[in-house]
Amino acid sequence: MDALTAFGLFSVTVMVACYAFEDRSHWFILGFAASCALASVYGFLQGAWPFGLVEGVWTLIALRRWQVRRHRTIQPKSMSSDLTTSSAAPTSRQAGRRCGRP
Repeated sequence: MDALTAFGLFSVTVMVACYAFEDRSHWFILGFAASCALASVYGFLQGAWPFGLVEGVWTLIALRRWQVRRHRTIQPKSMSSDLTTSSAAPTSRQAGRRCGRP
């Protein structure tokens, strides 16, 4: 196995592992994006430019997903405490008003 094949094997292996664990942390999504970038480099170096192009697109998609997930999981303390202490469900009296009943 030459160095280029080993590099490709490494990048795709890391990509699959990060994809499998991305629900656990937003850092795995960032790892997935980085490994997609490595796989893209591998594709272009190997001469398979369509593979390199598609992996480059996946890199951009994964970076956007990482950005969205990171902002969603990092909330100011005041917002997270407000969400846990307030009641999301309306009381029976509030529900009655919505239906037009007094």
